[in-house]
Amino acid sequence: MTAQEPAPAAPGGLGPVLAWVLERSHGASALQLAGVIGEAARRLGIPRTRLYLADLQQQRLLPLPQPDLTAEERDGLDVDGSLGGLAYRTQAVQSTRDGDTTWFPMVDGIERIGVMQARAPGPHSGSAPAPGSGSGSGPGPGPGPGLLEAGRALASLATLLVVSKSTHHDPLVQGQRVRPMTLQAELLWAFLPPRTIGTDTATSSAVLEPAYDIGGDAFDHSFIDGVLHLTLVDAMGHDLASGGASGAALAACRATRRAGGDLPDIVATIDRTLAQWIPDRLMTAVIAELDTTQGDFTWINCGHPAPLLIREGHVLQNALERPAHLPLGFGFHAADPPEQEHVRLQPGDRVLIYSDGITEARSPTGDLFGEERLADTVIRSTASGANAPEALRRLVQNLLTHHRHRLRDDATILLVEWHPSPRAR
Repeated sequence: MTAQEPAPAAPGGLGPVLAWVLERSHGASALQLAGVIGEAARRLGIPRTRLYLADLQQQRLLPLPQPDLTAEERDGLDVDGSLGGLAYRTQAVQSTRDGDTTWFPMVDGIERIGVMQARAPGPHSGSAPAPGSGSGSGPGPGPGPGLLEAGRALASLATLLVVSKSTHHDPLVQGQRVRPMTLQAELLWAFLPPRTIGTDTATSSAVLEPAYDIGGDAFDHSFIDGVLHLTLVDAMGHDLASGGASGAALAACRATRRAGGDLPDIVATIDRTLAQWIPDRLMTAVIAELDTTQGDFTWINCGHPAPLLIREGHVLQNALERPAHLPLGFGFHAADPPEQEHVRLQPGDRVLIYSDGITEARSPTGDLFGEERLADTVIRSTASGANAPEALRRLVQNLLTHHRHRLRDDATILLVEWHPSPRAR
């Protein structure tokens, strides 16, 4: 069976169609991917689909290349001002009021990738709806159960294919950018993990700005046998050497962690690496672990702003405030690693780790963004029902607006949630 030989949709046909997509995807290029998904949708009774990926700053949803895109579709969607953007922000299916068009979130694990637009079968299925809202202006009744199941499955499969091909198909990477990236930013983004990871018991989400010109900030997070590892580093300067220092720090962190080292071992390895290979380039860092079963939070602070502990909608003042150790790069920690700190979290607690580019950002009139505004933005977003990645997206938009979109320093945030029970989450 080929892409030119569509098979009629039939009850129970979802599995064979998805299997066809997987088989066809092995040899499909990035430019053919949207067409493969579109053909699969037609076999399932969905006349038309479009795939949109979120840009790096999560402000626009940009269409995956496809020959028959209209000029309006090529312009993309506003994340904050479209029904597709609502599906992206909430990670929930959204439909126009007449049910003519449905938007399915594209999520890799819990990392938001974009949305899939699906045109419902019916008398109007031959015409193309406006990309922002279809033929209605708000959420509607949605598709029937069969179409909903097919749309969800197809959007999930499309997400996996986009993520797997992004490592070696540049059009997928270019499709998430709205302008060129500096060399040091390209270097750092190559080292970074997905912005959001999670399990049933814990979630970690991060954002970085300026996304296209990041210099010395970087983060890492990973799960290891029920433990969530967290790293946030801030290298001195804003040049290629700064990006190289942060990249080397992440490599040293991962190599030590994967060899069975603990937090003091990681600190010692990073300190020794910087002192030996990138001298005169200092770095602050918070390196931490969360036991996702017991809620034990352990960390080492090397010259960095103290993390914030948010509990029941309030910041617990000085809860994680400890005397900071010397920054990394001097070489002192290589021979005498610092002791780690420890607290026991409560279900539902959030830990906010950030770089000083957040709190020290000033508006053109000199108004400091500050720790209080940082915490207040996160608290308000989560209180309104926003998930962790959406809370951080709103925080960054708030920061950029405050600074009129011209940050003078890197700004990085890592938000960790411990939710061992459905109620806490």
